[in-house]
Amino acid sequence: MPIEAVSASSGVQTAEATRNPKQTMDSEVFMHLLVTQLRNQDPSSPMDTNQMISQTTELAMMEQLTTMAGLDEENFSLQMRTSAAALIGRTVSYTGPDGVEVTGVATSVSFINAVPTVTVGGKEIQLDWISGVVDSSVVPPAEPSPELPPAPTPDPDGETPAAAPGSSLPPVFNS
Repeated sequence: MPIEAVSASSGVQTAEATRNPKQTMDSEVFMHLLVTQLRNQDPSSPMDTNQMISQTTELAMMEQLTTMAGLDEENFSLQMRTSAAALIGRTVSYTGPDGVEVTGVATSVSFINAVPTVTVGGKEIQLDWISGVVDSSVVPPAEPSPELPPAPTPDPDGETPAAAPGSSLPPVFNS
């Protein structure tokens, strides 16, 4: 059985341990502070029970607010995804990076990033760039056709009626 050689170590650690202090106050930090305070309190005058209950209540409130903030963020993300998916097949418009408004049909949606991207005319754009949506299923009302002059009626004498004044159409006889 071969044994691999062991390299010599200087025993000195060259890489410095980096310290990354937390920038936010969460329940873990709050509980650490409370336990440290309890450990280092003066045994002859312990912490007031009302103050301890107050701090525990604040901890519970902070946890609930943190949970609510997380749920709110998830709801917003879900709402963006639902809104982006509803755009497929619809005509949307957005202002491009050059300042020109572009209009096209949304063909697909991607949820890879935090903000969904919508593919319009082969280009992927972020959902928050879309400035308008047009419902393509709504057909604009047809313009009214110009009124035609009344058709000439046949003359009982058998003569060919003259065309209506101002009309280039030949006279039409009804049988």
